[in-house]
Amino acid sequence: MSRILVTGGAGFIGSHLSERLLQRGDEITVLDNFNDFYDPAIKRENAKALAGAQIVTGDIRDQSLVAKLFAEGEFDCVVHLAAMAGVRPSLLDPLHYQDVNIRGTLILLEELRKYEGTRFVFASSSSVYGANENVPFSEVDDIHHPVSPYAATKRAGELHCYTHHHLYGIPTTCLRFFTVYGPRQRPEMAIHKFVRLCLQGEPIPFFGDGTTRRDYTYIDDIVDGVVRSVDRCEGYEIYNLGESQTTSLAELVQWIGEVCGVEPSLDRQSMQPGDVLVTYANVSKAKERLGYAPSTAVRDGLKRFVEWYRKTQA
Repeated sequence: MSRILVTGGAGFIGSHLSERLLQRGDEITVLDNFNDFYDPAIKRENAKALAGAQIVTGDIRDQSLVAKLFAEGEFDCVVHLAAMAGVRPSLLDPLHYQDVNIRGTLILLEELRKYEGTRFVFASSSSVYGANENVPFSEVDDIHHPVSPYAATKRAGELHCYTHHHLYGIPTTCLRFFTVYGPRQRPEMAIHKFVRLCLQGEPIPFFGDGTTRRDYTYIDDIVDGVVRSVDRCEGYEIYNLGESQTTSLAELVQWIGEVCGVEPSLDRQSMQPGDVLVTYANVSKAKERLGYAPSTAVRDGLKRFVEWYRKTQA
């Protein structure tokens, strides 16, 4: 049994991860501020399902609260998922993204200095690759050109993680997530939004000509990768966690329509600032060192998501 702090543990990925860790017998503390980036009631429902976890309402930028939690929790590992998410929203308020994603991460790292051996797993993003032309994306790629404030904050987080590992020996793993989807997905994210609009008979916002491609990764595969990272966190490592296959926007909308049994209507719009043409994960390092083995094809994942949506949302 491990004692684990999960920041953002009531969110989409965090609630699934906390649930999995509880199931295997870990002692979990969830820190979440239940902000209004999307309906806080959704996260509160997620939290209610985490029987046995300690749920703490608070902000990672609250230094006194963080210090208190560390002192009382005696954590073996911290999984840091809390962040302001999303490429497009970050264009509207980059200062807030900087404050939460960079300053908040530094507050955790500074507290970790006091607790030798406590592992740190940091949720990064495929966004750090920017308009990378080398596909599939590898952890060793040169990525000095983020194209959104969100991406810049995640890359900065990785760099701060390395600095604190180098100076203070904090065992650290950074995980670059590739377009995670599945039950409990945030309502503004593409697949959730497209399914909702499709079932309501409303047009789907369709950016560009439909050829942009994403490496859509089902939540169960992501959680498996995170759990493996928790158990194998040593030194300083960066891993891609993706499905290692790409789907075009046109294919995604077509498949969503097929699963929903509806012919999608499209609201065609131009490409948006901060968007990239492709994300595509090389997961060979995660497979070799973590035993990571993503197995959910996009079509199968979409079927599971629509089943969940019809039961809980429709």
